[in-house]
Amino acid sequence: MLPDDIRSPNDLADKLLPLVRQVMSITDITEGDQKQLFAIRFRGTLISDSQLAFEKLDPAFKQAGTTLLFREENDGHEILGMPGVIQPQASNPFVNVILFLLTLVSMLMAGAMYGMEAPADTSILGILQAILQNLPNGITFAASLLGILMAHEFGHYFAARFHRIAVSLPYFLPFPLSLFGTLGAFIRLKEPPKNRRVLLDIGLSGPIAGLIVAIPVLLIGLYLSDLGRLPLNAMTAQGSVLEGNSLLYLAMKYIVTGEFLPKPLHYAGLSPFIYWVRYFFIGLPMPYGGTDVLLHPLAWAGWAGLLVTMLNLIPAGQLDGGHAIYVLLGKATKRLWPFIIGLLLLLGTVWPGWYIWAGLVFLMGRTYARPRDEITPLDPQRKWLAIFGLVLFVLVFIPVPLRTF
Repeated sequence: MLPDDIRSPNDLADKLLPLVRQVMSITDITEGDQKQLFAIRFRGTLISDSQLAFEKLDPAFKQAGTTLLFREENDGHEILGMPGVIQPQASNPFVNVILFLLTLVSMLMAGAMYGMEAPADTSILGILQAILQNLPNGITFAASLLGILMAHEFGHYFAARFHRIAVSLPYFLPFPLSLFGTLGAFIRLKEPPKNRRVLLDIGLSGPIAGLIVAIPVLLIGLYLSDLGRLPLNAMTAQGSVLEGNSLLYLAMKYIVTGEFLPKPLHYAGLSPFIYWVRYFFIGLPMPYGGTDVLLHPLAWAGWAGLLVTMLNLIPAGQLDGGHAIYVLLGKATKRLWPFIIGLLLLLGTVWPGWYIWAGLVFLMGRTYARPRDEITPLDPQRKWLAIFGLVLFVLVFIPVPLRTF
């Protein structure tokens, strides 16, 4: 520890030194300059609980016009005062409402077009009339999928509010004339989380809340769905789309129907286990003439909810799965980045959409959400919660999300 009569390098440190001495054995004090981003840095070893120390110092650092950060450095600790205090900006809820309404309309259209037969009148008026006639399906689909997305995003929102982290309302993203009518939704944290525990709570609350809604929606939808025959060949199946399987989706179809679906006409001389392992990972061979569940709009929305959860749980970057892996591994998480890209590129050989995700992870997957306090570790319960988040990703992972016949 520094002797009591040692002088700090500037007035800022003079103000903060007495408090910092109460929580840290200080070995070095560095004044910031134009080359260094911090205003003041204290190095040493914390001598009190890191979470309590952060709560104790934070008000004083704010009063001094700085933002407090806790960082680990080799075998020691750093307490940093960054110039300025984070002032969360007010959001404009009008934008959120407009995007929500546009997404609602887009999803109603997507749901109304789901399973709709080609109208006899192919004029614009004829197509619009056919869509309006099928609007009840659109309402069922849109209400279900919006409910799942809202549960997901408000799970994040209320977790952030619980921890007193400034956050925006959800921004819904319309995607007209697509299968689902939306690209999903997101919220924006207006300030960094305090520590890993808070980051994990905010990150995993969304997928868990979304699944709490998606699973019963999907189960009810499967009960309302019929079993039917798939097209016998590529000619009769032209334009048809077959949804992919996750372990959770396979299990739910088995619970409802008592069979693993889609059930092929034959296993081509393979054992059922080998057939299903191959089909699960590459979606081939196409199960022409087999039996499958013909998804009710409610089931289609539930399956889409599982897909959204899976994509959010990819363990990279600012995604929910990225938060879970980062709080477990810290800086070592960046070493996984090339392996994740390699796996996504490999998956792209069976479903081209993974190439897009590989590009996104390449561009943004190295940047993780860093809490202000990176010293406070996860408590045992949250370690298990983070592991559960990664297990959940395995359960909802769909190697081949969509396959066109």
